[in-house]
Amino acid sequence: MIRLLAIAALLAAQPSSAAPTPVEITAPGPQGPLTGALLDPDAKAPLVLIIPGSGPTDRDGNSPLGVAGGPYRQLAEALAAKGIATLRIDKRGLFGSRAAVADPNAATTGGYADDVQAWSKVARARTGRKCIWLAGHSEGGMVALVAAQRPEGLCGIILLSAVGRPMATVLRDQLRANPANAPILGDALGAIDALEAGKRVPQATLPAPLRGLFSDAIQGYWIDLFAHDPVKLIASVKLPVLILQGTRDIQVSVADAEGLKRAQPKATLILLPGVNHVLRPVASDDRMANIATYANATLPISPDVAAAVAGFVKP
Repeated sequence: MIRLLAIAALLAAQPSSAAPTPVEITAPGPQGPLTGALLDPDAKAPLVLIIPGSGPTDRDGNSPLGVAGGPYRQLAEALAAKGIATLRIDKRGLFGSRAAVADPNAATTGGYADDVQAWSKVARARTGRKCIWLAGHSEGGMVALVAAQRPEGLCGIILLSAVGRPMATVLRDQLRANPANAPILGDALGAIDALEAGKRVPQATLPAPLRGLFSDAIQGYWIDLFAHDPVKLIASVKLPVLILQGTRDIQVSVADAEGLKRAQPKATLILLPGVNHVLRPVASDDRMANIATYANATLPISPDVAAAVAGFVKP
């Protein structure tokens, strides 16, 4: 689920007035094709695979649950202006990749990591690159960490607003942080405890506001996700790692990023002042103003994100 460049600098990085056009490509999925968009302004430049965050998030970073304006598309275009290639992908079972599996709710973190490996092979074969970079946003950071346990064909990983604690712990803290959750907090925490222990909780027994979050259809995914510890995963990664974290992220904290850095001292940690979870600048600590930026399709992401990524992946 990460500031402003001078106009002259933008023109210097992208001398042509025409933006490069993304090319639709496919990779093999379990039951049908995975689809994505390759934006490749320079065949000799690094290639970054952007891994989407949680839920029904598409290749552009939009979600019917409240994210608009295409933060991943904006990141890809900003990187293209710096000569960096990107591949944005639709998750298995969703959007352009809906034929890849029959039930998108049956996905697992390991399954998503398998898809990343398939994309790596396709991207390298198509473009002639020896390796690609993985950039996982939010929950996609966990996917990147799992995929990086098999480093062949990977240059390194970039963690954008990625959790640094087990997801069950993060979810508890997110629910506690919103005072409006007080009437249902006990039920929510009980459900998390059960799922963390590998036990399902019939959604009909939960208060109505929790039945979507813990629906019967996705409890298997929660159980699988809760079993992964990002600290243990990053500690075993042998590739270069960049940790990018906004200081006004109300879903993932600076402490998460610092915990990842402690677990992998060789990683590069960059904190982005005033940037929130969907990579957009936020002017204050007001929670509602922060949330309002998610669905505002007119807002750009912070240019600091692309600048940090480009600075890390460029030789």
